[in-house]
Amino acid sequence: MGKLTNKTVESLVRASIPGKTNDGNGLYLQISKAGSSSWIFRYKHEGKGREMGLGPYPIISLAEARKLSTEQCRILISGTDPLGARDAAREAKRETERQAQARRVSFRTLAADYHQAHGVGLSEKWRRNWLRKLELYAFPLIGDLSAGDIQTEEVLRVLQPIWSAKTRTADEVRGQIEKILDAAKARGLREGDNPARWRGHLDNLLSKVQKRKARQREHFPAMCWQDVPALMRELTQRQELSAAAARLLILTGARTQMVRFATRDEFDLDAGVWLLPAERMKMRKAFAIPLAPAVVSLVRSVPRVENSPHLFPGRGQSGVMHVNAIRVLLHSLGHTEITRHGFRSSFRDWANECTHYPREVCELALAHDERNQTEAAYSRSDLLEKRRALMNDWAAFCMGGVQ
Repeated sequence: MGKLTNKTVESLVRASIPGKTNDGNGLYLQISKAGSSSWIFRYKHEGKGREMGLGPYPIISLAEARKLSTEQCRILISGTDPLGARDAAREAKRETERQAQARRVSFRTLAADYHQAHGVGLSEKWRRNWLRKLELYAFPLIGDLSAGDIQTEEVLRVLQPIWSAKTRTADEVRGQIEKILDAAKARGLREGDNPARWRGHLDNLLSKVQKRKARQREHFPAMCWQDVPALMRELTQRQELSAAAARLLILTGARTQMVRFATRDEFDLDAGVWLLPAERMKMRKAFAIPLAPAVVSLVRSVPRVENSPHLFPGRGQSGVMHVNAIRVLLHSLGHTEITRHGFRSSFRDWANECTHYPREVCELALAHDERNQTEAAYSRSDLLEKRRALMNDWAAFCMGGVQ
């Protein structure tokens, strides 16, 4: 039988005198300096005195407080720290809630979250294609599963049907799944190894040969750099707007989209610079291309079309030259084996074999900034004048023999 009664407790609470009143069996009524009242359980574990809150009065009555203190005494007698046991129970409850939450979040939702977080600053085309591959190959099979439910078997169910016929696409989807599941793990929505990991895992289950072949096919067919001057002579003799666009593409190392959507106000011909705004660049970072004298002359020679801001206008909805105009021209000249993007490789191979320009200058000429974040922070120059010398040499090579 405890020392306190309900009337005693009520009297102590009304008096609001700070202190602790013993009921026995480790149970105390505690009145704080602020006047609030609560129950505590005082005990020793491994020689150390500890206090454990059992709840406020009158929400917890005297009878309930005695029952709670008795439970803690039983835990103590078993050799367990009551506070440690309570913390463990709370953590187990939180873990159960986390697992329940993880089961409620589908892979489809996780993919959308990842897409939103990592698609900022990237092109609309990238964002659209990134989701499209998952919609075609992953969502129908694992879209409604939680991150914790996706194991190796589920990943293989997505990849195996397309690994042989569409290896490159399959590997891209594998990489997407891996990143999404890594993000889910960082959010506490799954545990364990990533079932979409290639090295040391899926490379034991899927053909490595197929993957190597797919990687090799990623390279765009390119014209040998030795053959570029001959092509330039052919292009100079053509009057089509697509021929001028092809020459600009080759001489600047630009991407096709950069050339197609080029506007006249982007060119500072007096300074010999093509200034591309961030929204027109693949990595959403403004970029300046130095123009060789031959390129300045080329841009000046392109006839202006009234009411169009574009250098190479077209009649379609986009208002610019058709996406396949340069390719059609190249095919008409008998160059069916090369691609427009491949001229960037032609330029890079020429720079490697015929010049001594530093690698970072050659890469930056293609808008590839390979500096890490620390290097970029301390070296913010875009190496414009060094790139100008490189592009002047490239133009001189390409235009050799052109009248």
